[in-house]
Amino acid sequence: MAVTKRFGKLGEIGSRIIKFIREVRKELGKVLWPSRAEVLSYTGVVLITVALAAGLIWIVDSVVTQVLKFILVR
Repeated sequence: MAVTKRFGKLGEIGSRIIKFIREVRKELGKVLWPSRAEVLSYTGVVLITVALAAGLIWIVDSVVTQVLKFILVR
């Protein structure tokens, strides 16, 4: 409270920021962080899924393009 009295509104904002940072650090201490192996495994799953989705979109796009070319050229 001494900071608030000395610096007024600015001190109150500073005190609230410091309190927020302390609470964030406290909450981050409660987080169960994944191991390196889990992160690598999950990353691999995401990359494979994205590659498969991109391939599927490419195939569908190619088929639709060929069908439209066939229809429009006639």
